[in-house]
Amino acid sequence: MDLDAFSNDLQALGAELRQECGEADLAHLRRMERWGRLCSLLGWATAWIAPNPVSILALSTGRFARWTMVGHHVGHRGYDRVGGPSGKGFGEGGRRLLDWFDWLVPAAWKHEHNVLHHYRLNEARDPDLVEENLRWLRESRWPLPARYLLVFFFALTWKWLYYAPNTIAELHREDDTLEAPDVPRNVWTWDPRSPAGRDLWLWSVLPFASVHFVLLPGLFLLVSPWAAFSVLLNQLLAELLTNLHSFLVIVPNHAGGDLYRFDTPARGKREFLLRQVLGSANFRTGGDLNDFAHGYLNYQIEHHLWPDLPMAAYQRAQPRVKALCARHGVPYVQESVWRRVARTVRVMVGEETMLVHESASVSGAAAASGARASTSA
Repeated sequence: MDLDAFSNDLQALGAELRQECGEADLAHLRRMERWGRLCSLLGWATAWIAPNPVSILALSTGRFARWTMVGHHVGHRGYDRVGGPSGKGFGEGGRRLLDWFDWLVPAAWKHEHNVLHHYRLNEARDPDLVEENLRWLRESRWPLPARYLLVFFFALTWKWLYYAPNTIAELHREDDTLEAPDVPRNVWTWDPRSPAGRDLWLWSVLPFASVHFVLLPGLFLLVSPWAAFSVLLNQLLAELLTNLHSFLVIVPNHAGGDLYRFDTPARGKREFLLRQVLGSANFRTGGDLNDFAHGYLNYQIEHHLWPDLPMAAYQRAQPRVKALCARHGVPYVQESVWRRVARTVRVMVGEETMLVHESASVSGAAAASGARASTSA
């Protein structure tokens, strides 16, 4: 492949996409935001009646939408250029309750996700590299059914047990008191004696749990004890469901036996752009309802190429990027979310292994191509 031509075409397309952004993108954000708020409103309006699937699904979807669509894309500053909410300070300080109140501490999540994950994609230094994080399970002697069962447990609890502590751990990575000998990072982060542990309890666990599982259900005691119990149970089950929903559309983004991991940092802009394609997978795309259900994380290739674009811009970009990759002979992976989940789980339990990309082979191919061109001239 001609890496220079591929990189130049991508950068030209990126410039076009940015010029196309405007008021329609901001209106689209507001529409997705309303859909999420309406789900939450429906959930609360029915939560007090009895434990019920309508309330559970609605509360879960509202929370999911607030993270994957609003918090995620605004946090990447995707709406700064169109006059929307700024990613700088979004959800932080006094605005946390208004902007995005979740288990995740926004500042910690932005550092772990926007900086470390996006700029170290599928390297050993990527904090979200599934194959590396689950190495202990892949290499364990556990029976395969037990490994699958454990993965299902992780899917129901991963925001609590992985994402919240891991993002805070990365924010405190330079702190010598973070690590303890022979103790996994996430376990040590739960220890309130460490700076990271104190932040986890003070800014993640206690605020969220006290509001959602104590204060809000307690308010319904004014109606009846049954109403308070119903709200509490619906909230707990909605949390399990939103964990599962977000696991299904986030974890498979960069895992599978047909995607690449990288043993060295990218050598410059050209290779960096190529890696965003080789290390990412899209799900089925197109249509606001479909994309809403995927949290707009079904455009993962385009998002990693240009993380600061609005959501609707990815709908415009996707067919153009796919055609560009086909023209340059670059693999463009796109499958249903269920196929990607199956591939990801096989990686997690050790049945599949990701491809390893050697940057020297790309550089060598480019150099050889240049040498042939020079000789021909």
